[in-house]
Amino acid sequence: MKHPKHQTTKNRSLALLSLGLLFLTACSDTTPPAAETPAPEAKPEPAQAPAAPATVKVSLFSWPGYGFWFIAKEKNLVPEIALDIQIIEDPYESFGQMAAGQLDVTSSTVEYGPIAAEEGVPVKLVAYTNPSYGTDKIILAPGINGASDLVGKEVAVLEGGLTQIYMGIWLEKNGVAFDKVKYTNLIMDDAVAAMVSGKVAAGEFWEPFGSNVLKALPEAKVVATSKDPYFKETVLLGDGMYMSGSFLAKKETAMLTMKAYFEAVKFWKENPAEANQIIADGLKFAVADVELVLGKDGSATDGGIYPFTWTEAAQFMGLTEGVPPFGKNGQIADHWKLTNDWWIKFGTVKTSHPMEAGVAIEPMKMLKESGY
Repeated sequence: MKHPKHQTTKNRSLALLSLGLLFLTACSDTTPPAAETPAPEAKPEPAQAPAAPATVKVSLFSWPGYGFWFIAKEKNLVPEIALDIQIIEDPYESFGQMAAGQLDVTSSTVEYGPIAAEEGVPVKLVAYTNPSYGTDKIILAPGINGASDLVGKEVAVLEGGLTQIYMGIWLEKNGVAFDKVKYTNLIMDDAVAAMVSGKVAAGEFWEPFGSNVLKALPEAKVVATSKDPYFKETVLLGDGMYMSGSFLAKKETAMLTMKAYFEAVKFWKENPAEANQIIADGLKFAVADVELVLGKDGSATDGGIYPFTWTEAAQFMGLTEGVPPFGKNGQIADHWKLTNDWWIKFGTVKTSHPMEAGVAIEPMKMLKESGY
């Protein structure tokens, strides 16, 4: 609010003369002064009610790597926003709701940007939040000994998702063209059932689903993990935060939402046992399954993923100096190109798109400029 300036008298001598005349008049007046009417007491202005927090609609699917939103909500880490969290198992349903203005933010894997750009969907990646650190595995069914045994057979992936690219790269690195298998689109629960029943000959699984497959099929074999050198170097497998175009227009709220997420990561690192319990309750998972993905000690190195801190995420996105634990500074640009190229191979997109078509750095940039 602007404050009024103090007024000054333009003619001080005139003002003093006027005051003197008033004083003389008052002294010569013999009329008893009338009783002064007391001035009415000033009524205090009513206190303004604090602004209601802005509601932010967030979706995720059932996986501990996305559970930091539950911490942000439970601990009210950024009081200016109120998180309304929904569990939606199909990420494409979340993206569709975002395009329709029914959702503001979703956590999902980080390969959707080129698809959104191709289809003109008003959804953009705003942060790479964690690389996979062993949680993602390619598992072959009993009796399948290598990539060549998969020719003509069904493999379980999420079509249009990172798991499909992961499988395609692994096949080609092992001498089989990516299009020599049949990709079967299955969410994790259904993929486990298909593997156990023998419907599919291989699949890509993240924890705790990969461990469930190996328990049910002791003769199944793991042939690739996200800890393998190529996948660590390219940081192909990981998760990100997306925001809708209409929500990005609410710049302050978008920035505060990003802050809430990274405040939750900070809380988790400092209070891993309590934080893992909050995530388990939110997902209705066993704490042991949460620990399998996130680890127990908050180090980010004793689980299956590496949750980025604010600084590490900003380095990955190329917005602050330094090298993130995976990849290089500004690695998001190489990641964008790698996924875009693979979507062209799969026929999911037709052309290369500039990164700016599917990545928005404004919320992270504003948060940095705020001094966070």
